[in-house]
Amino acid sequence: MQTLMPGARRRFAATALFLLAAVSLTACGEQHGTDVAAGASTTPPSSSPSSPGAPPYAEPGIADGAPHHGDNNAYRRSGEMSPASAKDAQREADRIEPVLKRLWGQKKWDPKSVRAALLELGYEEERTGPKGERRGGTLTVRAMDPRYEVDHNVTPEGARIGLRVHDDACVTAFVQKTNYEVKTNGPFMETGCFEPPYGH
Repeated sequence: MQTLMPGARRRFAATALFLLAAVSLTACGEQHGTDVAAGASTTPPSSSPSSPGAPPYAEPGIADGAPHHGDNNAYRRSGEMSPASAKDAQREADRIEPVLKRLWGQKKWDPKSVRAALLELGYEEERTGPKGERRGGTLTVRAMDPRYEVDHNVTPEGARIGLRVHDDACVTAFVQKTNYEVKTNGPFMETGCFEPPYGH
C-alpha cells in the first residue's frame, strides 16, 4: 500500500472537498426521490410558465407562442350571440342546409344558382347604401374568395352565403365542387356575416 506524503494528503482532501461542493451545487434547488412501491420518480414537474427557449412575450394558448396573435387576429373572431339569437340562427341554418346539399348534388354551386334557390325560401337580398349602411334584406351570396396558389391568385368555383338573422347572429355557408358547409356565428367586426380572409 502506498502512503501519501503530508502535502499530497492536503491536496487530495482539498480536491475531494472541491468535487463534493461542485456536486452539491449542481443539485441545488432540485428534489429527487423514488417511490419504491410504484417505481416512479417523485421529482416535481417544472413550474416554468413557458418551455425552455420560448420568448418571454409568447402568448399563452397559441401553439407556436406567437406574440400578439390574439390582437393581430381579433378581426377574425366572430361576435357573441345571445341564446335566443343562436337558436333562431340554427333554425335558419337547418332550412338552408338541405338546399345546399341538393345544389351540390346537382353540381350547381355558382352564385347565381345558389342565390335563386335561397330566394325561393323567402329571403330577401341584403341592400347597402353608398357608405355601406344596411338598407334592408338579409341574404348575401357571392363568389368564393380568391386564394394564392404557387405564383398567382385563383378564385375557386363556388358560392359563399351570409344570412343576417339578427344584429348578433348569422348563418354562414358555402357550396363548392368538393363540399358544402353551413354554420352559425355572430357577425365579424369588419366583414359582417362573412369570415374575413387571412392576411389582413
